[in-house]
Amino acid sequence: MDGRAGRRVVVTGIGVVAACGIGREAFWEGLSRPAPPGKTLPVDGFDPAPFFDSPKDARRADRFQQFALAAAAEAMAQAGESPVPPDRKGVIIATGVGGLQTMEDNVITRHEKGDRRVSPFLVPMIMANAGAASVSMRYGWQGPCEVIATACAAGTHAIGHAARLIMWGRCDTMLAGGSEAPLSATGIAGFTNMTALSSSGHSMPFDAHRDGFVESEGAAVLVLEELEVARARGATILGEVLGAASNADAHHITAPSPGGTGAIRCIELALADAGLGPADIVHINAHGTSTPLNDAAEAVAIAKVFGLPGPAVTSTKGVTGHALGAAGAIEAAAVLLAMEKKLIPPTMGTTTVDPDIGLDVVLGAPRPWEPGPSLSNSFGFGGHNGVLVLGPPPA
Repeated sequence: MDGRAGRRVVVTGIGVVAACGIGREAFWEGLSRPAPPGKTLPVDGFDPAPFFDSPKDARRADRFQQFALAAAAEAMAQAGESPVPPDRKGVIIATGVGGLQTMEDNVITRHEKGDRRVSPFLVPMIMANAGAASVSMRYGWQGPCEVIATACAAGTHAIGHAARLIMWGRCDTMLAGGSEAPLSATGIAGFTNMTALSSSGHSMPFDAHRDGFVESEGAAVLVLEELEVARARGATILGEVLGAASNADAHHITAPSPGGTGAIRCIELALADAGLGPADIVHINAHGTSTPLNDAAEAVAIAKVFGLPGPAVTSTKGVTGHALGAAGAIEAAAVLLAMEKKLIPPTMGTTTVDPDIGLDVVLGAPRPWEPGPSLSNSFGFGGHNGVLVLGPPPA
């Protein structure tokens, strides 16, 4: 469905928990600082206590669930409460792996101590919908409450689907984003053994020497509202969801389709949904994982649609790492903050752009710009593609 035929969707709140900063302002500042070396980037110093009624309640929530509640709380504090009825408010919080650490801990406990020592809270802690369910219960929102689990495209798909529910008139307000806490020993070993992680311990998107991604954790949640609902209550509008698209490569469980064909089509569908052409796009926050195959395929797709050098391109994964199912939501937040600050963050970790890439990759320092329509790309294992078209606040 053409998004232009529906109602307009704007962003009124942003919440972020990321390896480079907890809270949207710390996150923004962190986007221009080098990441520490290592195969993983955890969120250091995160305290879940403020987001729960008691320490006991916090312990009964997996870390990805804690992140979701923290990001939602920051987004809600910025947006303010909408007066629309609870059944017109919904929640979609994506994840790739859900409560992976809780599952690993309890498998070890069962093996070492027996069945009766497995936590009675295991199931509600590991289930992928725990983040969305917890957020909906926290705010009493009774509209659609869903989870999307499309690997590394999940956060982008969640925001796109939430925007659709507003465009189509089902909801007036949505909390949408993604949350991930995948840094269990077994999970890290799995990515290491499939040679997806950087052997050098550096995320270098589009760099000639890129050698894999740095796995991370985190969350981002946006408050989406129908434009006139937001205006009527005097909300500060931070940006607009102009369009979105989702498709599949139908090619391979981990590798992108040759020539980036699925990504090309997804970008084209997103532009059509927004009623825009390639010349209208000013900035692209690339998926840019720092793997040889992904970056090459995405670069080909961008070049095919936009020509060379094309719009200004950045990959914030150079400093955030790759937060899997939360990555797309974190990157959508980065695009919206780039509009607010009138600066495009650099692709940290990258020093020498692969000569075969040919894109206008932002390097070194933030680049001043006049905010305009921008893409946020996500391409996940399984061939899942997602693209958001975001714009500055409407006049």
